[in-house]
Amino acid sequence: MTSISVVIPCRNDAEMLAVCLNALAAQTRPADEIVVVDNGSTDDIAAIAAAARARVVREPREGIARATAAGFDAATGDILARLDADSIPPEDWLERVEGMLGSAGGLAAVTGPGDFYGAGRLVAWLGRTLYIGGYFAVVGLLLGHPPLFGSNLALDAAVWERVRGLVHATTREVHDDLDLSYQIRPDMTVIYDPTLRVGISARPFDSWKGLGRRLGWTYTTFSLDFRQEPPLRRLRERRRWARERAEDIPSAS
Repeated sequence: MTSISVVIPCRNDAEMLAVCLNALAAQTRPADEIVVVDNGSTDDIAAIAAAARARVVREPREGIARATAAGFDAATGDILARLDADSIPPEDWLERVEGMLGSAGGLAAVTGPGDFYGAGRLVAWLGRTLYIGGYFAVVGLLLGHPPLFGSNLALDAAVWERVRGLVHATTREVHDDLDLSYQIRPDMTVIYDPTLRVGISARPFDSWKGLGRRLGWTYTTFSLDFRQEPPLRRLRERRRWARERAEDIPSAS
């Protein structure tokens, strides 16, 4: 049977983590393992995780990329699902994730968008339409496939084994989901389902400084990834692999 590990990087988000873990406890398809990565917290996330029977992995070196990598490395499931501490998945989230990855065949990942809570309607709409919508549209064109959204993703464990040596996990100011998206190899499939939604906090819009910091991380992530593998070369490789695969598939008579 397929097993699922849910990885949740967390730093001083005890209250939000409790809500996320309550949502996971209500899943129609329960997680086989929940891994909470304590990224140098000073609050009581360890106690909250223990009360929910989640396993705590400690990664004292600050950085979301380090925390995510530590969680994926520690997880034991066939499927590695990823949420943020402020994510609130619907009760059928894991059931749907398992179904989509199971039907994909081969190396695959699945992702979807989020709906902002904790803000007014205008901010929530702008965030959903421009912030998240723009991410999937613009970055998707650059990559040649949908990018992964860190608050709402899952992948075959074999995908992580293939790319774990490529991600920039030791760099603090990196978006781990964007970096992971760039490392997806041509023979891997990314499934984007706009109906696979989770609730996410609107706190990125609390201040211009915080939003600017996140945009700065985008620049840093792309700078590292582009030096590692130029984007045009990456796209050409994906197209070449797709052509060769199409040629290997016999046409219907």
